[in-house]
Amino acid sequence: MEKTSMGLEENIAGLLCYVLGWLTGIVFLVLEKENKFVRFHAMQSIATFLPLMIIAWIIGWIPFIGIVISSLIGILSLILWLILMFKAYQGEMYKLPIVGDFAEAQTK
Repeated sequence: MEKTSMGLEENIAGLLCYVLGWLTGIVFLVLEKENKFVRFHAMQSIATFLPLMIIAWIIGWIPFIGIVISSLIGILSLILWLILMFKAYQGEMYKLPIVGDFAEAQTK
């Protein structure tokens, strides 16, 4: 495994991009200037979890149905979070549809 400019193993840094969702994505995007793998996962984390959080928050204001839909978004987010951390730890540049292409384009 390749080391990052921060001295971490590439796969560990990739996993850490997802640990606190978009927050750790921002941290790693700012700190890691060279490693494309880590920058990709940081950007994908931001582009995935920030919009999901905002959408869930907005929809949550709708009486009853909003809470149901917001809860479903929360479950989807949890599943995505686990999959993305696992794939990053395996050293895979796993791209989600749409968001993955966006993240890849932003980190070139």
